[in-house]
Amino acid sequence: MTPLLQARGLTVGHGNRPVLSGIDLTLEPGQVLCLLGPNGAGKTTLFRTLLGLLPPLSGEILLEGRPLAPMPRTEVARALAHVPQSLSTPFAFRALELVLMGASAHLGPFARPGRAEIARAMAAMGALGIAGLAGEEITRLSGGQRQMILIARALAQGARTVVMDEPTASLDFANRIRVGQAIRSMADRGTAVILSTHDPDQAAALGECALLVGRGRVLASGKIAEVMTDTKLSTLYDIPVRREELSDGALHFRG
Repeated sequence: MTPLLQARGLTVGHGNRPVLSGIDLTLEPGQVLCLLGPNGAGKTTLFRTLLGLLPPLSGEILLEGRPLAPMPRTEVARALAHVPQSLSTPFAFRALELVLMGASAHLGPFARPGRAEIARAMAAMGALGIAGLAGEEITRLSGGQRQMILIARALAQGARTVVMDEPTASLDFANRIRVGQAIRSMADRGTAVILSTHDPDQAAALGECALLVGRGRVLASGKIAEVMTDTKLSTLYDIPVRREELSDGALHFRG
């Protein structure tokens, strides 16, 4: 089976200045890969490169077995969705209009969204418990509500791979649970997800694999149980970290 997203020998950065190097990753259908690292480690730069928004300084990226760089953006949008850290727009889009931007990814350049696209957008919002926000102006919503709209847009896009940059950072407890459920639901349907998080507990709960980055390089990569150890997380965050296994098998981390 062809991996949905691959990076080989990747170095990312800005201009000629490397930020993160030595990146090799493979995302299979239904896999959730969690990216952990301190602030400034290059997580967002890596994601922007994987999305084709920044050129890699070296190495290559394959999207569904094809080199990403020459692919038309319309094809990329059908295969790869993005949930950024936040939404900033001067335009007073209605929430449904923004989600429809994802649902319309498979339409032609001059086609308008119809009933099918509206139904797909509303289903995505309903899955996250935010269907009631459909008619609200984005500029009047809270930061947490905007983030949920961005996640709904990615769900409605129907892409086979989703890149999520700290998707729950601004959310309250209930919405963090809803997003976690949405991520697991996407994975169960065969969607691959790569997400960054500052919460090791969240990574252990959602992901099968983890990628630890810091000091300009990959510090560890592999299965959660093998990668997220006391020693490796203590090195990553430069503080003592203790891993505990709860009675249900879940992993919990203490500073």
